[in-house]
Amino acid sequence: MRFVGKLLAVSVCLLSLAGAGAVVAQTAKPAQTTTQPAQTPAQAPAQTNNQPAQGTQPAQGGAQPAQSTQPAADGKAQPAPNGQQPAGGTAQPAQNAASPTQDAAQANDATIAADAGQSQTAEQLATAGKELKRLKELVGKASDDDIALAELKVQVDAVAKQIISTSIATRPRLDEIKARLTELGDPPGEGQPPEADIVTAERKRLLAERGEINALTGEAESLSVQATKLSNGITATRRALFSNTLLKNTDVSFEMFDEALTATINETKVLSRSTMSWLTFVWNYKRVPLLTALFLSICAALVFLVGSNRLFSPYIHHDKSDEEPSYFRRLSVAFWSTFIPTISMGAFALSSFFFMHSFNVLRSDITPIIAIALAVTVVGFFVTTLANAVLSPSDSRWRLVRVSDRGANVLLITIFAMALVNGLDFLFGGISESLGSPVVLTVVKSFIASVVIGLIIIASAWIKPTLKKDEPFDAPGRPWPRIVSIGLILTGASLIIAAAAGYVGLSRFIATQIIITGAILVMMYIGFLTGKAVSRQGAFAETAAGRYLERRYKLEQVGLDQVGLVAGLSIYALVALFFIPLILLQWGFQVADIESWTYRAVTEIKIGTITISLMGIMAGILFFILGYIVTRWVQRWIDGNIMARSRVDAGVRNSIRTGIGYVGVGLACLIGLSAAGIDLSNLALVAGALSLGVGFGLQNIVSNFVSGLILLVERPFKVGDWIVSGTTEGFVKRISVRATEIETFQHQSIMMPNSLLINASVGNWTHRNKLGRSEIAVTVTYASEPRRIMDLLAEIAGAHPMVLKNPSPTVGFTAFGEDRMTFELRIYVADVLTGGGVRNDLRVAIYERFRDEGIGAPFPLKIEDVPVEDQTGIESHEPETVGEPKGATSADARAAAAKKEAASAAPLDEENEEEGGKRRASSRRSNPNR
Repeated sequence: MRFVGKLLAVSVCLLSLAGAGAVVAQTAKPAQTTTQPAQTPAQAPAQTNNQPAQGTQPAQGGAQPAQSTQPAADGKAQPAPNGQQPAGGTAQPAQNAASPTQDAAQANDATIAADAGQSQTAEQLATAGKELKRLKELVGKASDDDIALAELKVQVDAVAKQIISTSIATRPRLDEIKARLTELGDPPGEGQPPEADIVTAERKRLLAERGEINALTGEAESLSVQATKLSNGITATRRALFSNTLLKNTDVSFEMFDEALTATINETKVLSRSTMSWLTFVWNYKRVPLLTALFLSICAALVFLVGSNRLFSPYIHHDKSDEEPSYFRRLSVAFWSTFIPTISMGAFALSSFFFMHSFNVLRSDITPIIAIALAVTVVGFFVTTLANAVLSPSDSRWRLVRVSDRGANVLLITIFAMALVNGLDFLFGGISESLGSPVVLTVVKSFIASVVIGLIIIASAWIKPTLKKDEPFDAPGRPWPRIVSIGLILTGASLIIAAAAGYVGLSRFIATQIIITGAILVMMYIGFLTGKAVSRQGAFAETAAGRYLERRYKLEQVGLDQVGLVAGLSIYALVALFFIPLILLQWGFQVADIESWTYRAVTEIKIGTITISLMGIMAGILFFILGYIVTRWVQRWIDGNIMARSRVDAGVRNSIRTGIGYVGVGLACLIGLSAAGIDLSNLALVAGALSLGVGFGLQNIVSNFVSGLILLVERPFKVGDWIVSGTTEGFVKRISVRATEIETFQHQSIMMPNSLLINASVGNWTHRNKLGRSEIAVTVTYASEPRRIMDLLAEIAGAHPMVLKNPSPTVGFTAFGEDRMTFELRIYVADVLTGGGVRNDLRVAIYERFRDEGIGAPFPLKIEDVPVEDQTGIESHEPETVGEPKGATSADARAAAAKKEAASAAPLDEENEEEGGKRRASSRRSNPNR
């Protein structure tokens, strides 16, 4: 029976777990923590369904059902009911019988995931450690090879970066563990009630996992330190190798030259024999591949030459018809006439080597010689072409420096001679290295080349190329300035002295940099001057590209200047990106170094603890631009296709278009910031500062912003409406989130803050429709018939085509004056904006109709007595004429009466001059077309 009871208890427990949906993770690995029954002051055991710890046995030989045990208020435990109750305890229903089981399952899942993550981290660190050992061995073997050391340094840096990434990947889990331990709190001290077993087990598991992560982090730091030391060691080895190469001292003696002469004879024989054997072999057995390679190389050369001439002919050839080319034009031609042919020549050399190598025409001992010969040819072509473009000895109009014709020719010959000597030295050095000749031969060749280049530089100090400001180019010329002459002599003498002292490598390096680096710097200077000239105000409009853009896109001067500024900055960037790596290569740096620096520059610029990624910033800007373009396209598409075809009101279209614009630009900003690698959670500080600013000084800005959103959504007025607010009256031109643009009738644009339009009264003449009423006041004398006047006014109004029939026009007898009657004609027009023209037409029609009907002039007419001093004293028995002063019979009296009548004539809606002025001003404010 006891066994049956236990079996029933286990069955009830399993059914309850299945009903609650709890899944207990089963693994082959036993639990790491030991679960002990929690004892309460009442000695009530807390039973759990956890697996027993290693080396423990289930109590009473049976499994106990899962129970949720908490100390009761009276100090007694409250186990979950399972049909069995501990002695001395008061059984209460459990609040959540499956909660410990679910916690245990989640803890097991977390343990499995943590173990998997830590195992993966350990494997990655072990792999990185093995890779570091392998690279360290390779560094020891390649201690004399600068190129191999540069590549190994890149690999070491990559491994170090991977180690750091692996270490950083463990930080989120470590933060989670710390947060969870903070939630669990410290273990209970002496005299405190014991905590639940599951809490103790969870704390032990988290502490163990934290220790493992700390151990992995320590191992990662150790490997990172090893990688850093190895990288610094490679850098120091390369620096020492470069210094030893340059500063190596050689004993210059006659024996050295004698040995070099013998080596030269042997090398010539070996070179002749190797070349002849290669040519014989190729001609006998690889004739077709050789001819095919040569043919394809020639075709590639023709393609490059013809293509460059067709595409860039205006930029690489001098215009014979241009008598006085501008400095910008000369700079542009000099830059592109050097850059484009050099690129074409380099492409031809590469294609030639590629075709010969692809067809297996080259032999292992001939391949380096061909490669060096092609490279020397390209470099020599570049230096000579640049010198010819700058000096322009055949056409002084395109010369960039002010030197005489004879001086230009001599300087060109000097530069060509130095480039030729330098190129031949490199070629002969490559041949010696390829054929395995003695090192002494290379030293002697470098010695001779350095001395010859030094002598050429010294000889160039006595050239007379300079001219005065007004002297023609065909003048004899003058010597260099003293400082230039002394500088040339000292430079040449330094090369000769360094070579004679045994520092042949240093002398040869300086001579090479004078020629090649000098040419590159001159090219860069020309490029920067070209960019500066392009970006100058008004200069881009004179270029072919500027004229094309002006003709194609109808750009104005301002737009062309902006494009010219962008073009100038682009030239700066291209010149720097192209020529700076060439200078670095000339000064001993390797391609791997440049690649590494470039990668770090665009991905990892560290300023303190902040890491900036130029590539990320560029990607963010690109995504923002794309988002902005898409937003504008969606705006135009919805406005021009959906709302235009649906005949949506212009105000609604403006509100929708504005809303789409703000939403799209906001999303583009968020996407751009995310792409740039900026954590949006870091903007909380900015948001806090902004909130503080709103509280102190930005209330009005925020108020206007919210008011603008209300205006766009509620739409009390829209674009195109005629509104009146205070003393401002006009048409709404644009509604933004900060201000509303109102154009007055004098075409003055007023930017009214949105908060004023929300808080003040705003009159809208065209809110729901454009239907409007207009009034015309007419005053006549009492001699007129009122009903006749009313009928005529109604007839005149009804005859106008723009006056609505429904509501129909009405005429009111509005006032009795001292000497006149006032009538008011009220009409309705479909568009209140046309009311001014309708009223003007009606006034003209009323005047003409009253004149034809013989009705007294519809003007105020006052009859006043002439003052006593103006009377003649002659009594007249003739009847008085209407409009003449009483008792006036003379011509002067009649003239005075006419003057009074003219002075009293005024618009029909005036009572006196002052009152009339006030009413006119009020009428214009309320209706400008009145």
